[in-house]
Amino acid sequence: MTTIALEQVRQHLQTLGLKQAVEALDNSLDAAASKQLTYPEMLAELLDVEVSARRERYLTTKTRMAHLPFQRTLEQFDFGFQPSIDERLVKELANLAFVAEATNILLLGPPGVGKTHLAIALALKAIEKGQAAYFVRAYDLMEDLRKARAEHNLDRRMKVYLAPKVLIVDEFGIWPYDRDSATAFFTLVSARYERGSIILTSNKGFGEWGELLGDTVIASAVLDRLLHHSHVINIRGESYRLREKRQAGLFPSQQLLSPPAEGPGEQNAY
Repeated sequence: MTTIALEQVRQHLQTLGLKQAVEALDNSLDAAASKQLTYPEMLAELLDVEVSARRERYLTTKTRMAHLPFQRTLEQFDFGFQPSIDERLVKELANLAFVAEATNILLLGPPGVGKTHLAIALALKAIEKGQAAYFVRAYDLMEDLRKARAEHNLDRRMKVYLAPKVLIVDEFGIWPYDRDSATAFFTLVSARYERGSIILTSNKGFGEWGELLGDTVIASAVLDRLLHHSHVINIRGESYRLREKRQAGLFPSQQLLSPPAEGPGEQNAY
């Protein structure tokens, strides 16, 4: 390729906004010569660099817009430490049929057992497949909706939580909510019903939601919509954080912490 032709190619790539291809052009030409690639093969490799770079930028942007507090993948989850979890079900959920079907996922269990990890891992899978996700802690969500409702601005704020195909509501049940917050939350759940998926993590059993939301009627209505199309995953296990402290010798062994054996017919709430 002549110097003039090379500069024309470079200028055309710049005009088209193919920045990575511009930067990779010289190396691609050298590689094509050394490997004796045909022009179509060389062009395919050059464009592959651009496509890969654009996909990386897309994933970075979508992940940032999801407001995830951290990034942990499904491959990083220690299913061996939490044998109560149906690993096959979780990996089936990672295929994202639940997103296409607007099905909800409710992850229940005590603090530290991996609920948030699983929720974020599934959100990352959705982002990888081009679906928008958004993470919010339940307290922040409730406060935002309550304030918007009081200021007669609920419809506008609701769009933030209706837009993503996957909405992660984390730590539902850590704090009780007033009736205005509960009513606004019901409005959100109703608006997303059969339109978008909610992944919700909670340390409370469903029987406690009436007290949590301050109204058994609202709690029943919320649960009716959340559970109609849903997967419920109960996690019965030890906290990952306590395990790490125990391994470091900073916490008593699990045997010393364990309560007396349960009698016949008794079982853990989670």
